[in-house]
Amino acid sequence: MANERTLKRRISRTFVLQAAAISVAAVISVALAAFVIKQVLVTEALRMEADYFWARYAGDPAFPLPDTRNLHGFLAPIGDEADLPPGLRGMSDGFHDVPSGADFTTVYVTTRDAQRLYLVFDGERVNELAAYFGLVPLVIVLVVLYLSVWLAFRASHRAVSPITWLAREVNRLDPLAPSTGGFDVSGLPADADDEVRVLARALAGLAERLEAFVERERIFTRDASHELRSPLTVIRIATDMLLDRDDLHAQARDAVERIRRSSDEMERLVDAFLLLAREAEQGLPCATVSVNDVVDAEVDKVKLIATGKPIDIMCSAQCRLTVEAPEQAVSSVIGNLLRNAVAYTDSGSVRVEIGRGGVTIDDSGAGMDPGEIAAAFEPYHRGAPQRHDGHGVGLTIVRRFADRFGWRVSITGRDGGGLRAVVAFPDGQVGDGAKDEAEAPVQR
Repeated sequence: MANERTLKRRISRTFVLQAAAISVAAVISVALAAFVIKQVLVTEALRMEADYFWARYAGDPAFPLPDTRNLHGFLAPIGDEADLPPGLRGMSDGFHDVPSGADFTTVYVTTRDAQRLYLVFDGERVNELAAYFGLVPLVIVLVVLYLSVWLAFRASHRAVSPITWLAREVNRLDPLAPSTGGFDVSGLPADADDEVRVLARALAGLAERLEAFVERERIFTRDASHELRSPLTVIRIATDMLLDRDDLHAQARDAVERIRRSSDEMERLVDAFLLLAREAEQGLPCATVSVNDVVDAEVDKVKLIATGKPIDIMCSAQCRLTVEAPEQAVSSVIGNLLRNAVAYTDSGSVRVEIGRGGVTIDDSGAGMDPGEIAAAFEPYHRGAPQRHDGHGVGLTIVRRFADRFGWRVSITGRDGGGLRAVVAFPDGQVGDGAKDEAEAPVQR
């Protein structure tokens, strides 16, 4: 990605910025050095040369004017500039910069005893010397600088590469099937530091512990779920036998009915746990599942929970909706939400609506406050503590399946009381010839 923030990228950016800053500082330093040479050394040399000439000229009027490769002198009475080069005429005392088109660039003018001395210094030569003695060291400095930065970057890259390799292996690690082979220190680069090898061994140990933990969870979930089936079957058979007796007292019959409902709930939990265990071990086969058929089947299953309650269970479908998923997962999600709606509604209605994007379940129960809704999907949380039915794990299972298959589940309060549970299937498909269909309210 263009804006990916990696350690190697940050180190590279740091080195580039450092090299650029030093380069700018070096260029500025050379420019300042050239300026000092021209403005300080040249001007000071011209002052000393003028003082020396006037001192010797006072003792010997025939003393020759300076005439070297870079310095030329001219002497003329004040007001008589006929013999001066055109570029010097009209100059007052002090330093003057002559346009670069002339053979000189700096002129120093002084006056003594009605005589005016013009010292003309060839500044172009100074510029050449300043450029030569400035650019050559600058080039050498920059070459050494860039070479050192490149070597430092290579060294840092070698130091970071093992960490990048470890990060890549960690990213490849599957929590459901962890493997320690990716953290074998023999796979590290030969120049990896000891600290990196220690980190690799620590990650290998972590992967081993994670693998052992996942395996223990699988074994426990599988074995516990299987072992629970036998006593639940016995309880169900015993309750069926008791309910078939005509001499059973009404109060005892109610107690047996509660036992039967609880055992049915436990069987559904065991089925969900087995489903999750199989999904973790080998995955679940996906198929094209009709959400409408699943809803119809789950509505039939909640008849026992709604027995004796004045509840209208209404189903409506705007379309025929299908999803690509394990049928058990779809049944577990819709069934848990529907059972919760019926269990926590003492009277009124439970409405199930199948739309193009998912399933909506509305109930007229007591509802929950915002704090309870926020904690609804937490393990062992129950919206109404005074009720003793249920175990508080149904919505947790719903969330696990939803997260696993990319569905969206939400619970919100309804105006006037009750809750609304929505299961959104982003990949759901609407069947051909879909049409609105509804069932009349059914007394359960």
